[in-house]
Amino acid sequence: MAGPALVDPFGRRVRDLRISVTDRCNLRCQYCMAEDMTFLPRGELLSFEEIERVARVCVTRFGFDGIRLTGGEPTVRADLATLVRMLAGLAGPDGQPVDVAMTTNGVTLGLVADQLRQAGLSRVNISCDSLRRERFASITRRDRLGAVLEGVDAAVAAGFSPVKVNVVTMRGVNDDEAVDFASFGREKGVQIRFIEFMPLDADDAWSMDQVVPATETVAAIAAVYPLEPVRHGAEPAARYRYLDGRGELGVIPSVTRPFCGDCDRVRVTAEGQLRTCLFAMDEHDLRAVLRDGGSDDDLARAIEAAVGTKWAGHRIGQVSFVRPGRSMSQIGG
Repeated sequence: MAGPALVDPFGRRVRDLRISVTDRCNLRCQYCMAEDMTFLPRGELLSFEEIERVARVCVTRFGFDGIRLTGGEPTVRADLATLVRMLAGLAGPDGQPVDVAMTTNGVTLGLVADQLRQAGLSRVNISCDSLRRERFASITRRDRLGAVLEGVDAAVAAGFSPVKVNVVTMRGVNDDEAVDFASFGREKGVQIRFIEFMPLDADDAWSMDQVVPATETVAAIAAVYPLEPVRHGAEPAARYRYLDGRGELGVIPSVTRPFCGDCDRVRVTAEGQLRTCLFAMDEHDLRAVLRDGGSDDDLARAIEAAVGTKWAGHRIGQVSFVRPGRSMSQIGG
């Protein structure tokens, strides 16, 4: 019999599980990774069976209704469709199947989009921070823009809907491409998500003056393509629709207008550490429970105890802010 909903100390129901399947990646985006990253030994990564077990407890015991696979780059994990199929088969206490989504850089998505869709993946977010080849290569340290754009086309062709393209906007780097991305999204029928630059870069070079406020991005696009806001719930993106009916876009103002008050998610790193916030300083070891003979009840208690430590929110831009010791790729985006 299903247990109660999982509620944190601030009354927020936790129902969204982000799972990193690997810390490895085929790009080296400057806001996420260093060029010379040291990766986890493969034996330290959770197996597909261990990932499924954590997810099953969250879904069946606590009514989680969304799972998002992340990395590193999730498509570099071999046979990912098998894991998707395992997770897509989960159902909550009400019998509703869980929604399984993925965030990817798109480089190899064209090779696996169809099989992931057939395995039960419902939605996909593709990261792309410039539509200009040389600039893309500079940001990612790899000349793979063509492959990413092929991945966007493959996702659309495979029937994912909506396909979202994530753009991390950085002052003096790509902040002049907002309208270009809006045009791209309107042409391709995909939704662009502009994300404010957060202090999770491996090089520890982030500063507040590199942040492009979401309001600035929206204003630049609205001057060319008139917009109106869309009402939305606990999702992090503030959404806008084009007045001419050509779709919509979103902005995620993680720095200038944090959405912590509505946060409904927790994260599990590739080696099984549960984090209650992207910027959390503490981690909770689920792998030890899994590998030391713990029961599902033990696992549920560990998850519940971790959620009991969830804080009100990060303090980016405040004197009290302390950045976590891990970069984005090591946590899971």
